[in-house]
This record gives sequence, C-alpha cells and structure tokens, in this order.
Amino acid sequence: MAEDERPGSSADGEGGRRIQRSPLPSACDPVAAATPPKPDHGPVRIGPGEPLPLGLHDCCDGSNIAVFSRHATAMTLLLYDTAGAAEASLRLPLDARRHRTGDIWHARLTGDLRGRFYALQADGPRSPADGHDFDPDRTLLDPYAGSVTGLSGDAGPRCVIADQDFDWADDAPPGRPWSETILYETHVRGLTIDPSSGVRRPGEYLGVVEKIPYLRQLGVTALELMPVQAFDPEAAGRHDPLSGTRLPDYWGYNPVALFAPMPGYAGAVAPGGELDAFKTMVRELHRAGIEVILDVVFNHTAEAGRDGPTYSFRGLDNAIYYVLTPEGDYADYTGCGNTVNCNHPVVRSLVVDCLRHWVIHFHVDGFRFDLASVLGRDAQGNLLANPPLLEQIAEDPILRNVKLIAEAWDAGGAFQVGRFPGRRWAEWNCHFRDDVRRFWRGDPGTIGAFATRLAGSSDLYQSGGESPLNSVNFISSHDGFTLNDLVSYARKHNEANGEDNRDGLDENYSDNNGVEGPTVDARIETIRLRQIKNLLATLLLSRGVPMLLGGDEFRRTQAGNNNAYCQDNAVSWYDWSLAERNAELVAFVRRLISFRQAHPILRAESFYTDAEVTWLGPAGGPPDWHGPDNRLGCLVRDRGTTICLLFNAHPTPCRFTLPSVAESGWEVVIDTSTDTTADTPSGAGRETTAGSIRLDAHTTIVAVSRSEDVEV
Repeated sequence: MAEDERPGSSADGEGGRRIQRSPLPSACDPVAAATPPKPDHGPVRIGPGEPLPLGLHDCCDGSNIAVFSRHATAMTLLLYDTAGAAEASLRLPLDARRHRTGDIWHARLTGDLRGRFYALQADGPRSPADGHDFDPDRTLLDPYAGSVTGLSGDAGPRCVIADQDFDWADDAPPGRPWSETILYETHVRGLTIDPSSGVRRPGEYLGVVEKIPYLRQLGVTALELMPVQAFDPEAAGRHDPLSGTRLPDYWGYNPVALFAPMPGYAGAVAPGGELDAFKTMVRELHRAGIEVILDVVFNHTAEAGRDGPTYSFRGLDNAIYYVLTPEGDYADYTGCGNTVNCNHPVVRSLVVDCLRHWVIHFHVDGFRFDLASVLGRDAQGNLLANPPLLEQIAEDPILRNVKLIAEAWDAGGAFQVGRFPGRRWAEWNCHFRDDVRRFWRGDPGTIGAFATRLAGSSDLYQSGGESPLNSVNFISSHDGFTLNDLVSYARKHNEANGEDNRDGLDENYSDNNGVEGPTVDARIETIRLRQIKNLLATLLLSRGVPMLLGGDEFRRTQAGNNNAYCQDNAVSWYDWSLAERNAELVAFVRRLISFRQAHPILRAESFYTDAEVTWLGPAGGPPDWHGPDNRLGCLVRDRGTTICLLFNAHPTPCRFTLPSVAESGWEVVIDTSTDTTADTPSGAGRETTAGSIRLDAHTTIVAVSRSEDVEV
C-alpha cells in the first residue's frame, strides 16, 4: 500500500520542507549509482515529483513520472505486479495541489520499480462536441512509455518499467553521406520469419543480425525498417474472405506507443527485453557499416475514428492531440480515421522528444516519415507555408546529423514532391517510380521524362536550390507491386485482403508480358528477367539516392497483391530459396552497386552540366525527345573515364552508333540481354572497337572508355 505524503517522508525534508531532487540520473551520487540497488517491491512511497522530463524515468531514490493533460480534472497512477494482471496492485490518485504543475501531472515513487508495470486513468469533461472524451475507468498508456506489453492481451496494454542501460561497446554511427547511401527497405518480421531464411531467431530483431553478411555482400548501406513503433498486430479489423479468420496488422502503420520498440519482434523475452534486442540489432548493423532508418508514423494513431479503440491520446487529451472538426469529429487526412494535431506546441514537442529518444537511446541514424505532409498541417487542417514542426525537426541540435526522408503527400489531397518544406529533407520520388516504369513498359513519349529522372530530377529540385540527393529514387516499395510482380501482373490481385479488391493502387504502370502471373513459358520468363534487370540498372545508374525494396534482388513475389498490409504469411514473407534460384540476379545487383560506388559521377550531389553529359539517339545525334520508340543514350564524362549508357525499351532490336574514342575502345561492362555481367565494377567486360553496337529488345548496355577524348 502507498504511504501518505507527509512531512518527514522520503519525499520531504525536515519539518515538511521539500528537498529538490533532479529527475535525471546524472544528479545522483556517483558512488551509489555504481552499485545498483536491489529491486524493492515493498511499500511504495509517493512524493510530489517533478514535471520534467515527461514519461517515467529513474531518479536517485526511485522513479519520476510526468504526464501531460490540460483538460483532465483527476489523474490516477496504476501499478501492476505482473503484465497479465487485470487489477492494479496499487492505485495512486494524484492530488492536483501537489502533483500538478501547469498542464503536467507528476509524482515521485521511491524504490526500484523495475520489472513492474503501470498505466494511467484520467477523468475530465465528457463532451464529444468540445472534443473531450474522458472516462475515469479507462486504462491508458503513458504516451512517453519506452516499453509496453500486452498489446493483444485480454488484460490490456501496460507500460513496462524497464531499464534503458545497454552495453553499446564502441558503437558509433557510420555517418554515411547521402551520395554513398544505398537504402534497402524491409520488414523486421518478414525478412526472416520464413523457414527458408535459415536463421536461429526467425522474425526477430536478432534475425536481422543473422542476415548482415548477406546485406554487406549485396552492398546496401542502410536498412529502412518498416514500423517498429509498438502496434497491436490484431487490430486490422478485416477477415480472410476464404477462411473467415481475422487478418492482422502486418505492416504496423497504426502505432500505439511511439517511444517503444515493437515487443513482438524480440521473441520469447521478458517484458522490456525487446530494448536489448533492438539495441543489439542496431549495434551489430553499425559494426557492419550499415545505418538504421526507421519508418515512423506521426500522422495518425491506432485510435482511429470515433468508434476506434482508446489506448492513450484520446483518453488523456483528445482535443489537443487530434485535428477535430467544429462538431468535435475527427478530421481524416490520413485515410485511417484520425489526424494527429502535429503543429500544436505540445504535440510538436512530443514528436521531437520521440525522435530524440530513438536517436539517444537506440542510436538510429534517420527516419522516413509516413504521410509527412500531415506534419505541415495546422489545427484546421490547412497546409502551412513554413510548418514549425518541420523546421524544428530539421534544426534540432540532437537530430542535426540524422537522415530525414519524407513521404511528401497525404490522403487529404496534399502532394508536395519537389516542394516539401526545408532543404534538409529528402523525399520519396514517386515521379521517378512512375516515369521509369512507363518508359520500360514502352509507353510512347516518355524519353524526356526518363532522361530527367536518370539525371536527378532537376525539374523537381533545381529551382529550389536543392540537389539530386533530395530525391530518394525507387522503382518499388512496400506500398505497391514487388519488382517481380511489376513485370508479371497487369492488374492488382488483392482479394485476400477482404476488401473486394478495392484497396491498393489501380494504376501501377505494370505489364505481365504475355501471361497474368507465374508461367513456364521460357520466352516470357526471359523478357521478365530482362525487364527486372533494366529497372534495377536504371535505379542504380541514376543520380539521387537509390532505394531497393528488400527481396527485389531475387524476385520476391506477393502473387500480385499490391497492398499486403494484412498478409502475415507467405504472401509477404521472404522466400530465401529464391535467392538461390536467382543467384545470377543477386550477383547482377551486387555488381551494379559496386559499379555505382566506383564511379562517383553517377551519384554526385549536383546536377549534370553540359560538360559532363551528352544525350544521344541511336544514330549518334541528338535523341528524338518526343519519339515513340523509347531509345536513348548518353555519355557521362568523369575525370579520365567516359561512361556510355544505352537504353532500348522497344520490343525490337536496334543499333546505336558509338562515339569515336581517340586512344581506347569501349568496354561493355553491363548488358541486360546476356546471362553474365562483368566481374568487376569497371572492367573485365567484352571490348568493342566497332562503330556501332547492337541492343537487343528491352536491353540496357553500359560501356566504359578510359579516355575523356570522345568524339560525338
């Protein structure tokens, strides 16, 4: 039971004079701190505590908790001895006179509470029209909780009082410049959960560690992890149309606890053990020179609309945390039922605190922001010209060196690709995806758009003083077809999602090349493989930052599903036997990455000058920019070396006239129409001294000359 606050207790000095104590561990006695006390699960004493920092933190004689709620009239802290306990072992009502400073409720709890669990209850006005949704009997999570459990349990989610200590050894961020970055987007569980992965810890953070040798050999420099902020995997709310079983939230874009790693990706560990597992993954990736980019969701939460569940924000201060209509309903610019009120000062602070938390405590190297345009909307949903949150993130001193990537649109009509506020932000470039897909599909009149994407998308970034490195180039991502499915399906096949195939993009700029889905036709398979190589070559030869969807390098398929958010099964899992069956394609990607890294001109941070690039048509003169045949060449000059890039997206062969070289011939190092590629980044290919070279249908050729003296 709790001891009453009274003069002379551990919370007060002699004669009732309160002793001011810092909530930060650094203020503690260094000798005492060197010998951690044993856990004390005896009587809990409660004192006034401090209003900062928010959340629950260790302090010299116990723990300090601080929670924001402007409109609450009462706050109760609940303590639990076990994660599955339905009833609290201790209820600690907070007295507003002693436990409230401004809008912050706070308390100091003595003793070592690690290994126990806590939650909150908040009372206040019940007036939905005013945006208030308080319920004194509802159990809530602390928004700043660093560890949670029971997300799918009957007892409900609980905050874990966990230790953030970890042996980081000599960990340091790899600090890769954007110009050297090769992103690999993947899902922590999906990467290794299939038995074909051959790992000891399938579907876990530590399973990712076991795949580091493969990732290093491939040449990727950063993992972009789909959401690891804790979410409820059982919250998708739909059912399999064939079996009737409930479909899960596999992707995780409905966060419950923004500061906490997903516990389900840690395996059979005690609550709080996911912290060590996640940190181990980051540490080992860093040792391999691989950065960690988190796909973070701040635009909406799992609480959805009026009829959605309540985990935290709605029950603590609904009117502050969400964008509401004048009638008190949820404005929905996300397609998920609610929109976080990102530019309210309190919410801005929460978002920045959260990003700092992942950088300070988990050593992550950057963030990709889901539906990032929401972060630029005000309380009425209007897009701001200079959003304070985006500026604060970009200029925050702790976040100053982390990578920032925006999905520069939302479901409310905002589309800001090429004009997302702030020069520090890179953007997912959907124009690159669509224009490159259309060129290789053979859509007439796409040569100019293709060349613009290959050269870094100057139409989007140059006028604003930005560079090609503001463009994250991708052909495929988690959201849409895999690369294999892009050349195997003419339409989406999302029936298994239980939405009558209405979900997912309808226009994918895809082509099945003769048959919908898998085929044993060798001719069709040859075309498909060649098109995959063409798309991969374009991605890795283009200026900008390339992002590879995990598994595309070995033809991972989702059977035509282009929105597999609820498919926690073989549809989404990586079948690693495909890496063996498509070993030549994996080697092709590895060599493309090596070629890119060996030629800095292809990944420079500036746009091409006329002295660096010359565009060619098949006859050797200027290209027909509006022609129907989708055939294009260019020369790229780089300090003693000239690279010739030739693209034929037409279904018939053609010949390209090669420029004359004064002293040396041309060496073909990449040819997507053959089964082999040069074994080194810059040579060991076939040489040609002929005045022209034949390109088969649907083919890319890269040739290199050791001379800049090329006559055009």
